[in-house]
Amino acid sequence: MSRRAVLWVAFVVVHALVAVLGFVMPTEPMGDVYRVYEPWSTAALNGGGIVGITEPWVYPQLALVPMLAAHLFDWVSGTYTVSWAVLVTICDALAFAVLVGRARSRGRVAAAWFWLAFVALLGPVYMYRLDALTVPLAVAGCLWLVGRPLLGSVLLSIATWMKVWPAALIAAALIAVRRRLSVLAGALLVSAVTIGVVALAGGAAYTFGFIGDQTGRGLQIEAPVSGLYVWATVLHVPGASIFYSPEMLTFEVTGPHVNAVIALMTPLLVVAVGAIAAIGALKAWRGASFAALFPDLALALVVAFIFFNKVGSPQYYTWIVAPLVMGLVIERRRWRAPVVLGLVIAGLTQVMYPLMYMGVLTGDPVSEFVLTARNVVVGVLLVWSVARLVRVRPRGRSTLAASSSSHTAVG
Repeated sequence: MSRRAVLWVAFVVVHALVAVLGFVMPTEPMGDVYRVYEPWSTAALNGGGIVGITEPWVYPQLALVPMLAAHLFDWVSGTYTVSWAVLVTICDALAFAVLVGRARSRGRVAAAWFWLAFVALLGPVYMYRLDALTVPLAVAGCLWLVGRPLLGSVLLSIATWMKVWPAALIAAALIAVRRRLSVLAGALLVSAVTIGVVALAGGAAYTFGFIGDQTGRGLQIEAPVSGLYVWATVLHVPGASIFYSPEMLTFEVTGPHVNAVIALMTPLLVVAVGAIAAIGALKAWRGASFAALFPDLALALVVAFIFFNKVGSPQYYTWIVAPLVMGLVIERRRWRAPVVLGLVIAGLTQVMYPLMYMGVLTGDPVSEFVLTARNVVVGVLLVWSVARLVRVRPRGRSTLAASSSSHTAVG
């Protein structure tokens, strides 16, 4: 059997396994699909309210598109959750085909195996969340940034109008890609069309409502910053507790000075992302190549989006797939350390959710230790990526050669 065939067999096995695990693992990791996505999309199809158009919504407007598209596969089993799994698998397969190609590039093959290992280690939360539809868009978009920057930007922008996080990849592209106008044009085109359609549908007042909803959120229990209050709860510090937020449909933490911490996190996120982008811009100005700069910058920005976020849901860790895939495609040997860290993060995340999630919610010390360990590894990955970014050198003979070969591989 050829290397390419083995990869595709593994793709089918991993996605089938993860899809089934969503139905058998505790705490119903596929619950968001039938409890939230299905009612939203069914209401829109049946003439009810349309989230993001006739009422405020926590997501950007294009997030409704995959929720509606999943109904196209209802004929498979008559169950929306299965239809969602089929949609995610098809989208992953399209991006996987772009990545693997004829399986002649060792970097692309390594990246493909990493992606599959990550999906298996992260488990059902990879598949049964909206973020799953942004991952293949992000992977394909990044792969096309050099050879087809307009198309790559369009894919990343569509993903951004589903979940905000791919904006970090667009920012990295605007800094690292030479054909910046094409990247900018793609982002403006998708944004203009989306905003225009939303306005024509009568939803102009809710176009950017998701921004306010996110900035006004409390500290979700899984976020790295929430560890302070998680352990305060375990140690029975007065005022510290874990509670359910019916507005956000998530578990949050509270405790001494929590409002000050909540108010601090968004500015801290902006400062961290801005500082990383500034380092990347300086490196680009000094002549760093796309191959040397983009993967490090993209990873640093994405991990900063996670580490300084007030939310930190388990599915957020799917975001690191695209920059790690790019690192392996361009220079796989230098990316072994962050890839290992990424896989450890995925594995610990699945242990924490869904396997030990009830313990996390009730303040069980062992469960909280797993959650804390995962967040520490995320911090290590952030430090690694920023350190790598700082060490990026201007274009020289060696980087010119690496850039030339990697441009051929990526494009």
